[in-house]
Amino acid sequence: MQTSMDAPARPTILAVDDSPENLWLISGLLKSKYRIKMASSGEAALETIRSGPLPDLILLDVMMPGLSGHDVCRALKASPGTRHIPIIFLTAMAGTEDERKGLELGAADFITKPINPPLLVARVATQLQAKAGADFLRDQNQFLEAEVQRRTREITAIQDVTIHAMASLAETRDNETGNHIRRTQHYVRALAIALREHPRFRAQLDDATIDILFKSAPLHDIGKVGIPDSILLKPGRFEPHEFEIMKTHTTLGRDTIQHAEDALGMPVPFLAYAKEIAYGHQEKWDGSGYPQGLAGEAIPLSARIMAVADVYDALLSRRVYKTAMPHDEAVALMREGRGTHFDPDILDAFLQLLPEFQRISAQFEDKAAEA
Repeated sequence: MQTSMDAPARPTILAVDDSPENLWLISGLLKSKYRIKMASSGEAALETIRSGPLPDLILLDVMMPGLSGHDVCRALKASPGTRHIPIIFLTAMAGTEDERKGLELGAADFITKPINPPLLVARVATQLQAKAGADFLRDQNQFLEAEVQRRTREITAIQDVTIHAMASLAETRDNETGNHIRRTQHYVRALAIALREHPRFRAQLDDATIDILFKSAPLHDIGKVGIPDSILLKPGRFEPHEFEIMKTHTTLGRDTIQHAEDALGMPVPFLAYAKEIAYGHQEKWDGSGYPQGLAGEAIPLSARIMAVADVYDALLSRRVYKTAMPHDEAVALMREGRGTHFDPDILDAFLQLLPEFQRISAQFEDKAAEA
């Protein structure tokens, strides 16, 4: 047996009319099925609604002293919290123009006075049924929107973890690079943010692209996982044949990312920049780089930005084959590479960002370098 504890709550109807007789008529007709609240003016109606809980439907007299029914309707439809409450106007005016105005304000229906009891009961039931359906759809849409946002956050987190895991593979092969991948990642973002104000790059560097570049930058040296230790960790200069092997880390990096993408059986847009960066960050503006010997704007913008970040950090960092270079000397060498090694405009942005680059360098300083 269903008790009052588990019975569904009855819908609440707010009746608003300056005539006590109409209010008592409405209450008498509807109180067996619905909870009835009453207000004798527009002002009282708004106060009742503000004090809550919200009614499920409002029967609203149009002609009242003070705030009219139109005024009350306008106020309720302007508020996100009350705009979905259906309003049935009660009016002695049956003209088409009056109905048009009410519908434009957002009313759901009209009932003319004197009130026809069967018509009132039927119209109220119809509007409450429609509201229940609309509420269900709105709740479903809100749930689906929240679920899409949750899944998007989940997918983004998976992408970030995947990139971090892949980048960590390269770092473990060359432990003296320490925080190199983190420093270069932040250098790339700083450069991209500055460059999006430049007319040459503005169209290519929106917020979404900058975010992807930041996430993809750690994969620039992923190809080093395929370079033998005898070369990767060699303390002296490379022999010509060793350097040729070392140069293959760009192709190995691109192919590693491509193989991961192929395993999914579909292109992954966020990996497109990672492939560009891995394959092209050793290219030079004058065409003397590798692996393809590309020159100028034939080099992807992502790779040109990465080149500046990578070389700057490499010059400042200690390696098995060299000591760390002082900052001023490193900057001087970078200046010499303007228009030969580096895109001139990107190098200019780097020079303007030197204080920021120094801050990033200090924030992610290699602990081993302090010993």
